[in-house]
This record gives sequence, structure tokens and C-alpha cells, in this order.
Amino acid sequence: MGSEYLASIFGTEKDKVNCSFYYKIGACRHGDRCSRLHNKPTFSQTILLTGMYRNPSNPTQFPEGIKTDMTEDELQEHFDNFFEDIFAELESKYGEIEEMNVCDNLGDHLVGNVYCQFVEEEAAEKAVTDINNRWYDGRPILAELSPVTDFREACCRQYEMGECTRGGFCNFMHLKPISRELRRRLYGKRRRRARTPPRGDRDRGHDRRGGGGDRGGGDRGGNDRGSNRRRYDEEGGGRY
Repeated sequence: MGSEYLASIFGTEKDKVNCSFYYKIGACRHGDRCSRLHNKPTFSQTILLTGMYRNPSNPTQFPEGIKTDMTEDELQEHFDNFFEDIFAELESKYGEIEEMNVCDNLGDHLVGNVYCQFVEEEAAEKAVTDINNRWYDGRPILAELSPVTDFREACCRQYEMGECTRGGFCNFMHLKPISRELRRRLYGKRRRRARTPPRGDRDRGHDRRGGGGDRGGGDRGGNDRGSNRRRYDEEGGGRY
């Protein structure tokens, strides 16, 4: 086989050497047991914060298995608070963010994953170095550079159309939407520039089937009830 052909199939399903799922999504359900290679990037604009978001409606993410009695509005507010907390911290310390997305999948390799794509590769590199020494919500943060460059390729198209039959265990990203109000606060200034809106932030009205950003989040309550704003602990995992 010629080098041009091998380059053309790299990271695709035709590639029998490199894992296409890891190349597209930055995660693979087989993990270290995968029969194909997971080529971890040495430079990238995108970082992965593994399993960082803990959804109160998913008891499997909590050791005690607690099932929440939060309403839909309270769950959305909980997620918005988390999203804004992480977004603001990363952008203020490391540089401008192109887009940020959170997985709503249930599979172990995707559940709670946070993907943050910076404008500059240097920002991503510095963020990974710093963040791996920090804690959030009582747990150490696990950060790494991710090969994901195009979230359109990483997302489940069937899910976006409300037709995914695999549910939360789909191997493509199901992105969790933020509210429109938060979208405007975080991305409003960027819309004045000639940049494509973030993948997880394209308005699809009130359809909750969308992925991250505002594809279906709708306006959610703006009160402080149940607010869970959490800060980073650089030493030992305390929640404060």
C-alpha cells in the first residue's frame, strides 16, 4: 500500500491499525484493551477532562447511588452553573475558548466528559499541565490533550434528530445543552466576529434533543435556588 493511501484512511473505519473512535471522539469503549492503536496527540487545541461532570439524575456517577429529586429546571440550573464555572476558569487562566462541550452519554468512556477547544494550542498544553495538579468537587481532575478537532464528526447525528436507538450508551457524543441565557453570556461577543458558532451552541429552538450549547436548552430559570457553584481546590479535594 502506498503512503498516500495510508494517509487518506488514517483514523477512518478502513484503518486497521489506528482506532477510528479514539481519533474522532478522544475515547474508546475498549480502553487499553482496544485492538487498535490510540495515538495520543503531543499537541492539540482540545483538552479532555475525563468524567468531570456528575449529573445528579445519573445515580451511577455517585458511589452512594443517590437518586435526585431535582426538577427539570433545577437540573438545568445545576448544569449551567457547572458549565459556566469551568468555562470561566479555563478561559480566564489559559486563553480564549473556541467551544466547550459536555457529554450526556452513559457509557463509562464518555459519561461526564468535558471537551474544551481553545483557540491556541499553547493554551491547551498549559491547561493540561496545570489542571492535572488540581481538584474539583472533591475529586482529582484528569486532563489530557484530545485528538478531537471537529465535533461535527464526533457527535451522533441520529441523536440530534431524535432518532438514536442506542440511547445513552451510543459510542458517539450526545452533547448536553446549556440554556440560551448562558449561551448569550458566554458566546455572545464571539457571534459579532466572523467565526462559526460552536458545534454545541447552535440554536434549534426548544428541542431538547440537541447536543451541547443551546441546541434545545431553552431559557431556564435564572434564580439562585439550588445553585451549585463550585470552585477548584488546588490542594486536597475539598468542596468550597
